[in-house]
Amino acid sequence: MKASLRKIGAVLNKRMGIIKALFVFSVLLFVITEVGKIAKEVRGDQLATALASQSWWHLLALLIVGLIAVTPMLTYDVMITKFLPNHYSRWYVLKAGWITNTFTNIGGFGGVLGASLRANFYNRHATKKQIVFAISKIALFLVSGLSIYCMISLVLVYGFGIGQMYGSYWIWLVGGALYFPVIFIFTRVNDSAFFDGLTLGNVVRLLSGSFGEWTGCVLFFLLIGNFMGLPIDFAAVVPLFVIASVVGEVSMVPGGIGSFDVFMIFGLAAVGVSRPDAVAWLLFYRLFYYIIPFAIGLALFIHDTGHRFNVRLEGVPKQALQRFAQIALTVFLYASGLLLLMMSTVPNFAYNNKIFLQLYPYTFFFINQASSIIMAFLLIGVALGTAGRVKKAFWPTVIVLFVAILNTLRWLFVYDAISAKFVIFLVVILGLVALSRRAYYRERLAFSWGQMLWVGCVYVVTFILYTIVGVYNAPQIHHRHAIPAALFFPSQKLWVFGVIGLVLAAMIVVMMYRYFAGGHHPRIGQPMIPKRVQQVIDTYGGNEISHLAYLNDKQAYYYQVAGSDQLIFLYQQKADKLIIMGEPFGNQDYLQPALEQFMDDADSDGCSLVFYEINETLTMRLHEMGFDFIKTGEEGHVRLADFSLAGKRLRGERALMNKFKRDQYEFRVLHPPFSAALMAELRAVSDSWLAGETEKGFSLGFFDEDYLNRAPIAVVYNAEHQLVAFANIMPQGNSQVMSIDLMRSSTAAPSGIMDTVFVHLFEQARDQGYETFNMGMAPLSGVGVSRYSFFEEKIAHLIYEYGYQLYGFQGLRSYKEKYVTEWAPKYIAYRKRSSLIFTVLQLLQVVNNRVHRRERKNG
Repeated sequence: MKASLRKIGAVLNKRMGIIKALFVFSVLLFVITEVGKIAKEVRGDQLATALASQSWWHLLALLIVGLIAVTPMLTYDVMITKFLPNHYSRWYVLKAGWITNTFTNIGGFGGVLGASLRANFYNRHATKKQIVFAISKIALFLVSGLSIYCMISLVLVYGFGIGQMYGSYWIWLVGGALYFPVIFIFTRVNDSAFFDGLTLGNVVRLLSGSFGEWTGCVLFFLLIGNFMGLPIDFAAVVPLFVIASVVGEVSMVPGGIGSFDVFMIFGLAAVGVSRPDAVAWLLFYRLFYYIIPFAIGLALFIHDTGHRFNVRLEGVPKQALQRFAQIALTVFLYASGLLLLMMSTVPNFAYNNKIFLQLYPYTFFFINQASSIIMAFLLIGVALGTAGRVKKAFWPTVIVLFVAILNTLRWLFVYDAISAKFVIFLVVILGLVALSRRAYYRERLAFSWGQMLWVGCVYVVTFILYTIVGVYNAPQIHHRHAIPAALFFPSQKLWVFGVIGLVLAAMIVVMMYRYFAGGHHPRIGQPMIPKRVQQVIDTYGGNEISHLAYLNDKQAYYYQVAGSDQLIFLYQQKADKLIIMGEPFGNQDYLQPALEQFMDDADSDGCSLVFYEINETLTMRLHEMGFDFIKTGEEGHVRLADFSLAGKRLRGERALMNKFKRDQYEFRVLHPPFSAALMAELRAVSDSWLAGETEKGFSLGFFDEDYLNRAPIAVVYNAEHQLVAFANIMPQGNSQVMSIDLMRSSTAAPSGIMDTVFVHLFEQARDQGYETFNMGMAPLSGVGVSRYSFFEEKIAHLIYEYGYQLYGFQGLRSYKEKYVTEWAPKYIAYRKRSSLIFTVLQLLQVVNNRVHRRERKNG
């Protein structure tokens, strides 16, 4: 038997989480059921009539006194903590006490519900035995106050003759009066361990709490009768109330529903209270002592349960709820704005559309045409900030909604059109605003192309539609029968006000955008500072793109630890995208925290990251962090240890090298600083190669004297010692990989001149101990080529492929193939749910951005 019990206990302990969840659900279900029973007892018309009979200050007084009358019951929970080993904060005890006692009032179930709830609230660091003993000690004295009132009632009835008409119920009073003395004596004479802690002082405290609870009930019930102005002897009601309460407690019906109410209705008739007045009296009592305190308790219970559930699931439910509220609020703001626009621009169409008529009651009302249009765009404006979760958008959203709600309520009151459904709807909206408060966290709004397209289309379509409506409704138009009915407008004057509203709305939206977009995250948008870049490269090494930092055409994000730069990202911003060139360089031990910090800072600034030309390892890491990716090309690597001109494969290049040697072409590697004369020669070669075209930047180097002065340059002279070709070497801060950036040759250079540059660099790098020579990217068709590719990928493939062709990027794979030993794939990584088409278009804009000569600012 004991073994079976232990097995059952082990199973119960293993499933304790599920059991607790079922308990919470069953409590809610039981209490809601009991509330439903009360609701059936309370007729809406009766309650409305009763409420209408009282002044607002009477109702306010009843609300306040009703809440005060509940507070003595909190003594039980203060006392229960004295019997338990753990310490609980005062707020926690008050919250648990309010929930437990208001739930018990509604669905007491003979004290089982209260005991179960208290076991749930006070089970930290206490054994089951300690909890059961503590709750049981409290339960013994829950009705001790009612027992005292039974004694008082006996004195009133038989000592002073007050309430003699209830003398026939003496047995209930006597039985109730005996309860406390019997319990008190029993606990005093019994030395069982169960009663440890029940000192005389604690018994007095429990008795005081119970007596305070029942005193609150009695006095509050009498106050209600007094406010109703009933001409009766209120002292005679005290014995009746006590007898009815004893009957209710003995019946174990939650709140004494039914038994208490029936007894009171018939008993009040004996002192001259009519049945309608008795019903109203009890309705007030149920509402202000039971329902309203319970509603507060239910809110606290849901909050507490939700908090526990949220902690258990590491904050995910709270975030999901906030996100849902923010999305729902955004949808409502957009929808309300569009409905107002429709009503303002084509009212005849709107009022004859069934869908519009169903939705319009759940938005705002403005009589003036201009104010409707302005409010519509205000709603759309704050919706943009809400959609972007910008902190500065919260209070403007609250203010706009507050103004709209006040105006709407004023309009509804004037036309006597207010309804309970609309009030509930407004409460829901305000609830969404409150729930979404923490969802606003970004420092600023960065407009995406999608948002710009959306707002632009709304405004342009509205303006065009409004213009068409104005033209068709002009007095000069005589053939009105030919005009669609949807385009009719109330008056020309209203239309003019609408035009004014459109102009003002455009100005307001622009100002709102500037306000939301104002400010900047301190770590976003920092300039490239050469000294900081050089320090990181010298300390931790660079990579294939680190030298591009000195072009000064990109911004830098510095990831620091203890104030020291560890990693650097190079990027340019396009709309709400930070397009990062290649991989970050620096201390790769901090790559993961650097990525997370950069994502957080960019997100705070309203931006998302796009990584361009990154390797497979970083792509997979980013994919785990919520990025999608597409392949954009391959990078060619030459394994220098295997490079040789001997053999058949490179016999053409071997012949070419011999030809240049015979023609006395000289290859040299020059080291900075370079003279002005040499720079002039290099520029002449570069200008000849460009042939009037403008250079591009970002992923490619361009002719810049400061940039070229930071690394050696490989040059080729002809027999007359004229410089005919050059390539600048790109240091990577290590001794494993060598690469070049600019490859320029003049029109006077013979065909194949760049091959001699590459071959000499391969041989020189190999002799210097380098392992690999990086030949750079070869853009290729890497996405959208399969028949099973997504439609968006196919479009992105076309944009990417023809975008490169349009701007003169050549596929160099065939040229590089003869040297390359292996190809390494390169990818674009972008945030999921971002538009791939917009991302590729923005990327091409950055990559193909023309570089103009300018004054450089060096740090």
